[in-house]
Amino acid sequence: MSSRGSWLTTSRTAAVLLPVVGLIAAIGLWWAATVVFTIEPFLLPSPLDVVETFLEQPGYLLKETGVSLLETMAGFLLAIVVGVPIALLIVRSAVLERLVYPLLLGVNAIPKIAIAPLLVVWMGFGMFPKVVMVLLVCFFPIVISTATGMKSTPVELVELLRSLNASRSQEYFKLRLTYAMPQIFTGLKVAISLAVIGSVIAEFVGAQAGLGYVISSSGQSADTALAFAAITLLSIMSIILFYGLVLMEQKLLPWAQETR
Repeated sequence: MSSRGSWLTTSRTAAVLLPVVGLIAAIGLWWAATVVFTIEPFLLPSPLDVVETFLEQPGYLLKETGVSLLETMAGFLLAIVVGVPIALLIVRSAVLERLVYPLLLGVNAIPKIAIAPLLVVWMGFGMFPKVVMVLLVCFFPIVISTATGMKSTPVELVELLRSLNASRSQEYFKLRLTYAMPQIFTGLKVAISLAVIGSVIAEFVGAQAGLGYVISSSGQSADTALAFAAITLLSIMSIILFYGLVLMEQKLLPWAQETR
């Protein structure tokens, strides 16, 4: 029993096989529900209906997927560029931390769906308001994870570096930031999932492209299969982006994996 449990948790084959088995089981339950309860396709399409809808217009759906992917990645990268330096400043200054933290909490507490129409009014109907929405959604977890990770650096390591006459910049960039990387990646993995949600929220309001727009327009025309096809593509995109970060973490931080 212990060897089987060890294989399931340590084997690379199991790491690939188990998610596939879970996905197949979920699709099977979905399909069984539509058959057993004789649910009409306009209420809940079967997996076959969704696949047929995708095969009818793959070019259109892949094009809209590209739009959502571009908005998601642009906003996510912008959140990293803005969020990490702010976290560094917060860690270096207790005064700035007390000044900025309440503002961050306040902005994070605002329902993002309420901001989406305002972004359209302020920035128009182009790509920029969607990118800003993704930035707002991703910003908080990135800042918090980076700041928390840097603050959790062991005091003895900080004192050792200072005893070697290291500068403050060396302390923060060579020690604290490095030590915080596992926690930073945790924040990034949370943020990338939220980024996809943020792009969809923005596309629901004042958009003419993207998977969120497809879902909104297909809902108005009662084309449930098309909406489910778009939702499925969003799920696939989110999974790929998440595991892309997992793979990057494993490549960049092998030492962090060894300590788990």
